[in-house]
Amino acid sequence: MIGAHAFFAAKLAHEIDAADLAAARSSGSGPIVVDTRSAAAWDQGHLPGALHIPGGELSARAASELPDRDADIVVYCWGPGCNGATKAAFTLSGMGYRRVRELIGGFEYWAREGLSVATAHGRTRRAPDSLTAVAPTDFTARVQA
Repeated sequence: MIGAHAFFAAKLAHEIDAADLAAARSSGSGPIVVDTRSAAAWDQGHLPGALHIPGGELSARAASELPDRDADIVVYCWGPGCNGATKAAFTLSGMGYRRVRELIGGFEYWAREGLSVATAHGRTRRAPDSLTAVAPTDFTARVQA
């Protein structure tokens, strides 16, 4: 049986939360981000700069769209109630990708934390949800600036 410390170390190596992903991306060292949801979900909104490879197409498209098996890759789906990202990470790791992580909370928590969302109409963001992030008192003023 694996000990608690080893379990949590492994868990941290294979997961990332929205705040840490946003920080990595803003530092210029961000991973490749893959949205595994349907086209309709993608159209509703997605992480800016993400690749769209629906889960059912991942095994067929990964080699051509993600040629570097040592690349840092983060996969996501809708949110905590969706295991699409887990399935995608399982698929990619089974194909030999060595640095695959799952975005904890998926698209839902990315958006609920007030981070930028891309749509066909451009970028948008919502006020941070006080249940997932500390809402700044000047959020409306910062978004309009």
